[in-house]
Amino acid sequence: MSDDRAQSRETAVQPEAQPRPSVSGDGRPVLELVDVNTHYGLVSVLRGVNVEIHRGEIVCLLGGNASGKTTTLKTILGMVVPSNGEVRLDGNVVSGLSTREIVARGITMVPENRRLFTRMTVKENLELGAYQRKDRESIRADMDRILAIFPRLKERLSQKAGTLSGGEQQMVAMGRALMAQPKVLLMDEPSMGLAPILVEQVFNIIKEINDLGTTIFVVEQNANMALSIADRGYVLQTGQIVLSDSAQNLLNNPLMREAYLGEL
Repeated sequence: MSDDRAQSRETAVQPEAQPRPSVSGDGRPVLELVDVNTHYGLVSVLRGVNVEIHRGEIVCLLGGNASGKTTTLKTILGMVVPSNGEVRLDGNVVSGLSTREIVARGITMVPENRRLFTRMTVKENLELGAYQRKDRESIRADMDRILAIFPRLKERLSQKAGTLSGGEQQMVAMGRALMAQPKVLLMDEPSMGLAPILVEQVFNIIKEINDLGTTIFVVEQNANMALSIADRGYVLQTGQIVLSDSAQNLLNNPLMREAYLGEL
């Protein structure tokens, strides 16, 4: 489906009053956006966005091009400061902190298009994920754990990252982020640029990482694939959350199926 067609179909879902997310589990959210408004100059990008992510969940954020998905991640990471509202980690406000401080507190991201240091080796790229850590013994243990998750990388530790396939580069990017021991792992369009068979493989790995205890917030245009592994999902349209529900309910929602899953 072309981008123009996808964007025209998005009009089938009309923005509603922003729903407060349902609480899953007993504790407070590990990551929370509360009534977040974000601007680029005078241009409003996010409007009244509320998102809750609880420990151990996979939550996906869906939407078409220019819907505000990447801006949401930049706001969480402190690359953009909300004009109103707050980003909270474990109940503490982190909006207004530098990206470095936010990463040190436990949020890391696998960026769109991987963004590896292509002239450095796989091992060097992985080690960069732990650059703020001092616990050398734990770093070595985490490296062993990540190589167990991605055994293909163990065979390529001394290889330049730029010579890897797209799927292997995505594994390095995921492993690098995990080396930071994140409380929440953000993922920006993990399927972008990958062949369909590799997309399925990457999402299976995301599910495996979550099963091992990592909380994941994934931004993705491939709604079917994201919802197949997620616990809950949000749909963002022109900077507003227009739908939020369990992944299964979103898959069954007729407006969702028509506007985002390509079904009539």
